[in-house]
Parts: sequence; C-alpha cells; structure tokens
Amino acid sequence: MNTIWLPDLSQATGPKYQQLIESIRAAIVSKQLQPGEKLPPVRELAWQLQVTPGTVARAYRTLVDQAVLSAAVGRGTYVAEPVTPPALPENPDMVDLSSPVLPDMGQDALIRSCYARMAQESGHNLTGYPGQNTEQGAKQAVYKWLSGADLGPYQADDITLTHGAQNAIMMVLQTTLQDPDPVILTEDLSYAGFRNAARLLRARIVGLKMDEGGIVPQSYEDACKAYGPQVLCTSPGVNNPTTCSTGLQRRQDIAGIARKYGGIILEDDSYFLESGGLPSYRALLPQQSYYVSSLSKPLTPSLRVGFALGPVGQCQKLQRTARYNHFGLALSVTDLAERVLNAPELPRIRVSLIARVNEYLRMAVNVLGSFDLKWREGVPFLWLKLPRNWRASNFCMAVEKQGVRLRSADDFALLDGRAPHAVRITINGRVRLDDFEAALFRIEKLLRNPPDSIGL
Repeated sequence: MNTIWLPDLSQATGPKYQQLIESIRAAIVSKQLQPGEKLPPVRELAWQLQVTPGTVARAYRTLVDQAVLSAAVGRGTYVAEPVTPPALPENPDMVDLSSPVLPDMGQDALIRSCYARMAQESGHNLTGYPGQNTEQGAKQAVYKWLSGADLGPYQADDITLTHGAQNAIMMVLQTTLQDPDPVILTEDLSYAGFRNAARLLRARIVGLKMDEGGIVPQSYEDACKAYGPQVLCTSPGVNNPTTCSTGLQRRQDIAGIARKYGGIILEDDSYFLESGGLPSYRALLPQQSYYVSSLSKPLTPSLRVGFALGPVGQCQKLQRTARYNHFGLALSVTDLAERVLNAPELPRIRVSLIARVNEYLRMAVNVLGSFDLKWREGVPFLWLKLPRNWRASNFCMAVEKQGVRLRSADDFALLDGRAPHAVRITINGRVRLDDFEAALFRIEKLLRNPPDSIGL
C-alpha cells in the first residue's frame, strides 16, 4: 500500500462500515490522517481489512457526503481540508477566558443556510400552536445525535425537548422535588446552574465531597442517611470546573446507594462528547435517573435547544411538566434543530471543532504544564490549582489587571463550602491563537512572580 495509515478494527463493534467510519474520524482528530492525505483505494483497503469492497465504498461515500473526505473520479479519496476559521480581532485589550466560547468551524454558515432553506420551503402550519407532532423530526434528529451514548432503553418519543440544558434541569427538579423542605445534593464544586435552580425552587442545596474520581460515595451515603431520598445533581462525564470524570466502578457505587435509599439522580451531560464509553446513570439505574444535555457546549449556544430523558416508564411525567411550562418549543426552533442535526456537513464540523479546541488546549499545556493543571481533550476548559500561599480571588483580580479574565473556584463552590485555591481557564474560540498564547504567558509570569499583595 502507498499509505502508512491502516485502521485497526479488531476491538470495534457494530457494522463494519460504521467501524471504518469511526476509525477514519478518530484518525483525523488525532492527526494520524492529515488534510489532503490520500486514503487507500477501496479494493486495496477491503483486502487488507478482510471486508467487502462495498463496505469500504459505503464508509467512504458516507464520509464524502459529510464533507469529512473528498473524492474525485480517477484521483481517489482524500481527507478534506478543514474549515478555515473566520478572521479574529488582533491584540484585544482584554482576553476573556472566563467562559467557554467555541470557535466557528462552520456552525454559523450551516445555521444561516438552514434558516434560508426554512424560509423557502413549506413545512408546518405557521399559524398553529406547536405540539408533539411538530417536534417529531427534531426528536428523531436528537435521537440520532445521542446514538453514541449509553442511556439505557428509550425511543425518540421519550425525549423531552427544552430551551437549553438549564431549562431541562429546572423541569426535572420541578418534576421530582416533592418534600415541603426539599434538598438537592451536588458536588462541592459544580456547575452554578444547579445552585441557581435550587434557589428558584426554594430548595436547600448540600455539597458532597469530591476527589479525583468525582463524588466520594461515602459522602453521598451520609447525605442520604441525613436527608432521606433526595435529588442528586451531578456531571459524571465532565465535571465543571475540575474536568474530572467518574469511572465505571464509582458510578456503579453511586447508583447502588441511590437504589438503596430511593434517591433520584439527575445527570447533566452538557459537555457531551459523542461516545464517552461509560454507561450513564440512566443505564445503570433506569428507574430512578434523569439525563440532561444540549447543543450549547458541543456545537453552539445560539440554538438554545436542550433535551432530557426521564426514568424508564416515566418519561411522560417530564413531558407533562414541559407542556405546563411552555406548551411546546417554537416551530422555528425545532425545525432549525432538526435541519442542523441532520446536515451532512455536521460531522465534519464536529471533527474540526474538536481539533481546533485541542489546539488551544495543547498550547495551554505547553505554557502552563509545569503547574498543577488538569485538562481533557475536547473539553474547552482547564483547571489550574495555584501554588501554595496563593489566594484564587486575588489571583483573578491581579491577572485581570494584566488583561486576562479568569474564573475563581469560588464561583463554583456552594455558599457554605470551602473553595480550593484554583482557577478555571476556558477556551475562547474568538481569540486568536497567538493572543491566547500571549495571555497564557501573562498567567505564567504572574504565577512565577507573585506580587506581595497576593500571598496569604
């Protein structure tokens, strides 16, 4: 063969053509396959993999339709050139790294194109109310989007569409909180939306101890004993802000405790990265778990489309709560979401997005890797534990004076909790890579040369 790359399908499962598709995508993300690189001819690769030429041809054709590969008659099949990001402002006065901002790798053009087609094509009656019938297409598209996640048994009709993940969290809590003095459990350091939801619902929120593997099971069990069966809000896939994930054994332990005490688990998977490989709490504890995600973090927050699944056999309760809240999402929202999720170029955009985010991450690790830095590929933020004798809030103020805005651990801690001396650094895709690097060096310089006022 005239190419070094050869996919390894020995450990893969599912249809062979799908295995090959995922292998090619993974090779592009990991840069084993570079833009413009030629792939093996169909018959040659089929012989090497011991599959039919039709299998390889189907995989290639699918990826060409998705603009991940390009093909020309008589020339072969190549890795498509990545989307060129739009021009970004140079030398900004303030580099805002306080909240994740995804780079535009084609999402803007895709959404505008979908809007244009929606305006030209006839569809639902625009003088009527939205309802279950107008949401079917979007639900099917979300079902396909979530196909890589182990969420336990469900059908597209079981999905509840929402106005983003925060709206989904609110509705799950509205569905589940029943005590006159409700309690919500969550990680000591967690997404602020959990606290905001608790405040709106007049619920008490209690923090659980964490370690590198997520929630400490004994802390959860102690809380169940103290407060009875309550709702646990958690993000086991990607904890915001620490980037840590909860492994299989820990998930099984947490699910076992919830089963023992009758607790409810609300899993927020907003940083859904296609297939994480681990079962969700809904898969481990199908009768007592809710699953929430959205398109905001992995694609674009402009759509404000989220989705949720109730426990097996109880999805209608959540859907009833949604109807009582908003009588259905606007037709323009559901139609747009359906078109975007079904667009053939979406997989290519996702690959380009992850690759671009990883560029920023690698740059951050190159500059700050000598410090206590936690990060994960594809996750648009990093967690920096400050050296001894540094106060996080003062560090954030000092670095802002240097033109860089970060977020302190205090922003993720409960009101009565103790925050570590750490900061979250996010990827801002609207900042040029060289400006991002310059901001990182300002952070690095301050870490190594602290002003006297920062020390404890």
